[in-house]
Order: sequence, then structure tokens, then C-alpha cells
Amino acid sequence: MNSVGFDLDLTLADTRAAIAAVYEAMSPRLAYPIDVDVVVSRLGPPLEEELAYWMPEEEIPAAAALYRELYPRIALPMTGLMPGAGEALAAVRRAGGRIIVVTGKNVLDARRTVDALGFEVDEVVGSLFGADKGEALASFGAGAYVGDHVADIDAARAGGATSVAVATGSFTADQLVDHGADVVLEDLTQFVAWFDSWTAVSA
Repeated sequence: MNSVGFDLDLTLADTRAAIAAVYEAMSPRLAYPIDVDVVVSRLGPPLEEELAYWMPEEEIPAAAALYRELYPRIALPMTGLMPGAGEALAAVRRAGGRIIVVTGKNVLDARRTVDALGFEVDEVVGSLFGADKGEALASFGAGAYVGDHVADIDAARAGGATSVAVATGSFTADQLVDHGADVVLEDLTQFVAWFDSWTAVSA
């Protein structure tokens, strides 16, 4: 019950500037313009889904390959911790819980990000979004799933986990409540107090 799943971008990892830099670097090599500010305003879905807003379907594989070629060199050095991320993971470990990261980011870059930030987690699953994350969470035995996107609430529900939403992405606390989150935190600095009370009740 103490095991917890976490989303990555804008939940544990601040990747806004990093992702923006990758898009800026790739743009001169693309035939179609991309509004980077718009991209960053809706981080969460897998890369191919975002690229589909900007170019024909047949152009997406090459653009995605270019993005992933540039990502390690450009994005990883620019990626930082979201406030409270380290403390949140440490709290789960103190309680004897296991940790899974389930993200829309491809698993290779997700693992690189986790490693670059020094996170110690038990499993990383990538390229999943919304309710599609549910099977990974259920198989892992996650009692809660923490994310910043309304789709992460759907993920928790699909995985039979408590939905813990953090208002650190593009959705306000009110929007997260309206979508049905079980718990809404301003950011992960509030996670430890919530988690300690949650585990005490479930003990």
C-alpha cells in the first residue's frame, strides 16, 4: 500500500526550459514551424501526439527521431528538480514503499532523466498517457499515483490507485479538483505531510 507511482515532467522533473531548448534546436531543420511556448504550456502527452499538432503524419517519425537525438545533449543538463521532489521520494522509502515512474516520455529519455537527477526508483515505464498508465500502476501495486495533469487522475483511477494531483503543470488546483482528484497539493513540498497521514491511516 505504501508503494507510489509518480509522473515525471512537471511532477518530479522541471523540464520546461529543457524541452523548449530541444524544440528550438530542431526547428531550423523542420519544414513546419512549431510554437515552442504552446508546446511547453501543455507538456504531458507523448512526443508524437504533440508533433501531430504541427505537421503531417508522415513527417512525425523523422521529427521524433531528431528530437530524441538532440534530447540527451541539450535537455538533460538543463533539467532540474521540482520543489519537494527529493523529499517526496525519500518519504516513500522511509515508509518501506517502492517507487515507479510512469510517464509519457519515452522510456530511454525517462530513465536518463531519472538517473541525471539522482532519483532512486524501482521501475521506469515510458510512452504511456492517461488511463493507459493504469495497467503499469496496477501491476506494480501502486497505492497512489502522483501527477500534474488531469490525465494523471485518469491514470490513477484506471490503476485502482489514490489520485494525488500537484498543481505544478498547466492545470490549476480547481481544475484538478473538478476532474476528480482524490488529493490536490500545491506542489510536492506538501507531499510528505499528506503521505505520512495517508500511511498512518492505512497501517
